[in-house]
Amino acid sequence: MTEIETALLVFVLLVGGTGLGVLLRPLLPEEHRKHETVQLVQLVLGMLVTFAALVLSLLTTSAKSSYDNATNDMRTYAADLIQLDGGLRDFGSSAEGARAALRRYTAAAIASTWLQEKPPPGDDYPHVPGANNDEFESVELGAMLDSVGHQIGSFEPHGRYQAALAARLTDLFGRVRDTRWRLIEEAHGNLSRPFVAMLTLWLVLIFLMFGLITPHNSLALVMIALGAVSISSSVYVIVDLDTPFTGQIVIPSDSMRDALSHMNSPLKLQAPQVSQTQ
Repeated sequence: MTEIETALLVFVLLVGGTGLGVLLRPLLPEEHRKHETVQLVQLVLGMLVTFAALVLSLLTTSAKSSYDNATNDMRTYAADLIQLDGGLRDFGSSAEGARAALRRYTAAAIASTWLQEKPPPGDDYPHVPGANNDEFESVELGAMLDSVGHQIGSFEPHGRYQAALAARLTDLFGRVRDTRWRLIEEAHGNLSRPFVAMLTLWLVLIFLMFGLITPHNSLALVMIALGAVSISSSVYVIVDLDTPFTGQIVIPSDSMRDALSHMNSPLKLQAPQVSQTQ
């Protein structure tokens, strides 16, 4: 179920709960409509509203924190890709094949993750849509990234400089791979669906009581409908933030596009020549 479908379902349930309360109110015995009984219902209703508001605020904070963590990990991922490309550039001409594969992977990752945006220029990378609009679960693109690691592992360094650089490239590639898998886990979100269902049930009960005690006039019904819209929109934001690569609120692609721009930039400084006997 998408984020919009979830929000619409919550809205329909809340309005339906209110309508059920309106239908049940005439059926209540007269003693249940006394002022003392209404005051008790209002007291319990206030407690439930406070509790529901607290839970909604905690869910919003948790979802925003998860979204921010995924955004920071994406920036770290892009920065590690830039450093990996810079190390390959420093290694020399023997690493050009790995650099080209890394550029193709980065471009394909952008095109396959941010489907609603314009893909990077060029047609030398595969257009592979990721699972659930998430490139990080794409087996094909994962194999592309692994090929870069295989090429790094096959380097034959000449001298101490290239040996140290090859070891650093191996460490950088390990960091890139670790961050990729962390993003895979973060893409699924950590929002408990049964908990959201239970919260929705509490909200339906609240709106049911609204229908039982509120006067039957157009202004009261409009205010209840506005409350249902506000709560359902809050649920939409929570669910959308919890899935950072789908929906309307997604992680920006700026960091990955900056990484690709760095990779495509011309070499301005010549890498130092390494003596074969060093």
